Amino acid sequence: MLPAALALSGCVATPQPGITDSGTPTQTVPGPAPGVATTSAPLESTQASNKAPVYWIGRSNNNVFLYREFRDVSEQDNPITRALRVMMSEKPLDPDFFTPWQNPKKLATSISGKNIITVDVSADAFNSNVDADMAERAIQQLVYTATAAGASAGLTDAGQQIQVVILVDGHTDYVAFNRVRLGAPTSRSAGMVAPVWIIDPQEGTEEADGAVKFSGRSTVPGGKLRWEILRVDGTTKTPYLNGNMTASADGAQAGLFNFSLNLGPGSYEARVSQVDPTGAVQDLNVDTRGFTVR
Repeated sequence: MLPAALALSGCVATPQPGITDSGTPTQTVPGPAPGVATTSAPLESTQASNKAPVYWIGRSNNNVFLYREFRDVSEQDNPITRALRVMMSEKPLDPDFFTPWQNPKKLATSISGKNIITVDVSADAFNSNVDADMAERAIQQLVYTATAAGASAGLTDAGQQIQVVILVDGHTDYVAFNRVRLGAPTSRSAGMVAPVWIIDPQEGTEEADGAVKFSGRSTVPGGKLRWEILRVDGTTKTPYLNGNMTASADGAQAGLFNFSLNLGPGSYEARVSQVDPTGAVQDLNVDTRGFTVR
């Protein structure tokens, strides 16, 4: 089920006024506190795995951001097409995430020598009724997923900026979701990625009894974070452990965090949030993951 703002529509209506361009998305994500440096999630590194990086949309406090999952994929198609098929046709593992994309009849991708990924998709992929802000996030969801899949498969040069050109039925200038004009080379927009993001464990995974390792990323290098573990019994969640930590402020590791805990068998929920320096919000930009220990 999608949120009310993402009610599905069986057809695409006439484009509305205020259409934006995919190459220059409107920044509607509020910035950090004054004087606080931020970083976006870096491009994925090459990995020897058959799991595809797929980005989804999720809510945090009063805003909406992009979050990544690694998903099992078939050997059909190239890595970028496989990842986009999951994004457009499957549901996220985490019930807190959602997607406005629809399963398209046609989908193909290619890469030029200049680190340009071209995605050609049929118009039925856009058969959802969303507002302008959500439409921009959906386009960035595709851009993040395509660039992540290309980078993790070693198909693109990590030393160059990767851009995505989206064609619809082979043509440029299509207005996606009646809100965003496509065709211009589009890069990742830093403001779209989640401020706090638990990377491991993924939603629904099983961990071995003993030391469970947690890792993730914050957009504030050196920022203070709060973590909490809840025990889950049916629909009841009971606070179990909690603590504080600091995201890394060093170079390529900037924003990363990790910790480990000894947990016995059972079902749990991990929660990580940024600590608001003003104290106005107790749990700022919360991300959660449900997992079990066997």
